[in-house]
Amino acid sequence: MSMTIESAPQVDVERIHEALEYYAAQEWTDGLPVVPVTESYLADFLAATDRDPDEVLFHIAHLNRSLTVRLALINAALAGCRPGYSPVVIAAWEAIAQEPHPARGIWQSTTGTAPFLVVNGPIREEIGLNSQGNIYGSGFRANATIGRAIRLACINVFGLHPHKLDQATQGTPAKYSACIGENEEQSPWAPFHVDNGFEASDSTVTAYVIRSVMHIEARHTMEPEQLAEDFADSIRRTGALIHEYTSALLVLVPEHAAVFADAGWSKEDVRQAVFSRVVRSRADLAAVGKDAISRKSRWRLSADHPDSMPDTTSGTDSPDVVPLLSAPTSIQVIVAGANNAGVSSVVEIFTLNPPRLHPYSISKIGARS
Repeated sequence: MSMTIESAPQVDVERIHEALEYYAAQEWTDGLPVVPVTESYLADFLAATDRDPDEVLFHIAHLNRSLTVRLALINAALAGCRPGYSPVVIAAWEAIAQEPHPARGIWQSTTGTAPFLVVNGPIREEIGLNSQGNIYGSGFRANATIGRAIRLACINVFGLHPHKLDQATQGTPAKYSACIGENEEQSPWAPFHVDNGFEASDSTVTAYVIRSVMHIEARHTMEPEQLAEDFADSIRRTGALIHEYTSALLVLVPEHAAVFADAGWSKEDVRQAVFSRVVRSRADLAAVGKDAISRKSRWRLSADHPDSMPDTTSGTDSPDVVPLLSAPTSIQVIVAGANNAGVSSVVEIFTLNPPRLHPYSISKIGARS
């Protein structure tokens, strides 16, 4: 072990312990220790942006609580962010504010959703945000603390404590922190923010509401059709089916992206191939009691349920073949992770598509909302 406690700056350790215990007693944490924050320390975060500290970034009407720039940055400091991360945290909240589900209380839901951030552009290098190996894991301060800043504000500003306003039945590790960068440098395609009309020189944050991240082990093939089928089969598993339609983000490692690109496939080709394969038979859905939808919520349930109504497919020429995605835009594609193995992932997005054309929201870092 290379750490030497004696070499650390000399401080009053007992006072630090007291501060940490005080913050924990006030329930200002996510269960892990936080960084004590003073007004002088917070000033460094506020100085990193030209935004008014009292500007409201996000409001949840039914809770009658608002997140200001100052409150967002207090929680960024608590999370362990560096002051230079402030514009990213602010842009993340502006993207989240465009999402309809958080404002309606999805973060309080038994479903156990979490915010998920994808960062694009030069800011990744500037702040050391990881986009290559171990993107969902530990080891990079920017990823860990920017995602954590969002969670701490959910707790401290909106009161979303587990067993209280947060009623998640099981939740997800993403509730601690979920922030990755796109591996633009090893992608064979244009980066995600360029696909959305931004310049390559711009930096952006894209926000999703997610339920889980599922890894796809596919080291066995160089055939793009086989790889597309592997992704489709993962998306169409019945346990993931909640609403009439679902959405997914494909996070391809460079190796898998190259399989597609070397075969001449664009991102749109990947999207279309997966979309066309995400279907189930009516019998498959009936076997798990998901062959109809609720009149009230459009959640899947059995055709025998008193609240059930036929799903959209029932009135078509092929009622026994049920598409589980409403449109190709239900599938989004980015490249992230190391170029050392064929292990990609499917991020299960909670946002229903339609009614939204795109199951995400994107915000430019440093821009006014």
